[in-house]
Amino acid sequence: MNPRRIPAPLLDALLVVVGLLDLWINVDLTDRTGVGCALLAACALVLRRTLPLLVFVLSLPAVLVTAATAATLVTLATLAARTRSRVVLGGCTAAFAACYALPWPTGRFAEGDYGIFTALTAGHGLASAVAALFLGQLVQVRRELSARLAEITEARETERVLTAQTALATERAQLAREMHDVVSHQVSLIAVRAGALQVSTRDPETKEAASTIRRLSVQTLEELRHMVSVLRGAGGAPTELTPQPTLAGLERLVTGSGIEAELRLDLPHEVPPPVQRAVYRTVQEALTNVRKPAPGARAEVRVQHTATALTTEVTNTAATRPALHLPSSQHGLEGLRQRAALLGGNLTAAHTPAGGYRLTLELPLET
Repeated sequence: MNPRRIPAPLLDALLVVVGLLDLWINVDLTDRTGVGCALLAACALVLRRTLPLLVFVLSLPAVLVTAATAATLVTLATLAARTRSRVVLGGCTAAFAACYALPWPTGRFAEGDYGIFTALTAGHGLASAVAALFLGQLVQVRRELSARLAEITEARETERVLTAQTALATERAQLAREMHDVVSHQVSLIAVRAGALQVSTRDPETKEAASTIRRLSVQTLEELRHMVSVLRGAGGAPTELTPQPTLAGLERLVTGSGIEAELRLDLPHEVPPPVQRAVYRTVQEALTNVRKPAPGARAEVRVQHTATALTTEVTNTAATRPALHLPSSQHGLEGLRQRAALLGGNLTAAHTPAGGYRLTLELPLET
């Protein structure tokens, strides 16, 4: 958390105090209607984050019958920071300006001083509402910019890790070639020459030494071949040498995905390891696709079984903010389909009617 940022409860309390001070300064305390409306507007500020439109509607009477407008302007700014609907924002701005300009029998404008309606009063109210609206929009843009910068930082960190893994894989492959082409070849020559010396010599000590050299050379050659196979097998990615994922890690994967996701599991007693890995990788790829092309979306991960099959379904809602364009190989789903086909299952992916996306993996349990 940013240490310079005021905690939300403290900020809400301060705004309520500002609303009460505005009531005390601008409202005649003998006017029960005005005091009640202004008090409602000030106290309703504690709900402005969760129900900004409702709080704005509740605070409008205070603008109509009193000169206390601080609570309503704060609510309008909050609403502008939390919605993209131009119709809603335009309607709220016009409603504020109208309530601010219209006279009221118990309002702040005496008919003898201001008349029924003046363009100056309407312009002042409209300017106040537009200022609050622009402030809220600025907060919204700042929040979205921070989110995009965080996504860019995450993408760069991922790219850095992939670059490091690629470099490490290249070094391992090169080391494997050097060990196979140079070291193994030379050790083989040592073993051959030692064997020839063992056969040709008549000196018992020399024969014993040659036998020992040959035996150790053969053992070293076997160990080198094993090391070469390990290096080549791990050349794709260092993580292949770590334990393979299982269904036990699904909860940690979902909670650590960085998105709002719900996990529902209905698993059989025994699931073959290849099926567990396929389910884990499918959920991992699906959550990655939610985080990149559909920022702000919510996801639901459901794994359930029948007598013969295990079904994994990952569904996400539509994005709540514009997606950040990131480079992609476009091979993720194709790789999942190939993995499913190797296990005798199938994978389908399609858009939902609500604008989201659904990924479904069906695998037989008799693998």
